[in-house]
Amino acid sequence: MRMEVDILDYAIGGVLSMEYEDEKWRLVAFLSKSLNEMERNYEIYNKEMLAVIRGLENWRYLLESAKYKFKVWTNHKNLEYFMRAQKLNQRQAC
Repeated sequence: MRMEVDILDYAIGGVLSMEYEDEKWRLVAFLSKSLNEMERNYEIYNKEMLAVIRGLENWRYLLESAKYKFKVWTNHKNLEYFMRAQKLNQRQAC
């Protein structure tokens, strides 16, 4: 399975696809949602992350019951940061 999501200034779009035995990808579900006024003001990388989160929320019941792992496809380079393991510093509260 793969989830493809994208975002424009005013809307989120996405498709959930599954590869069949003939090696062709077929549509399982789609997503189309308008952004509210507050969401339209987000920075582009936050909008792209919002699209991923909305897709995961929308298709959670399908993804949790999937036999195999699924991939998330997006076209925004800034999200590569979130895909790599990060070294976090342990900060002490003052």
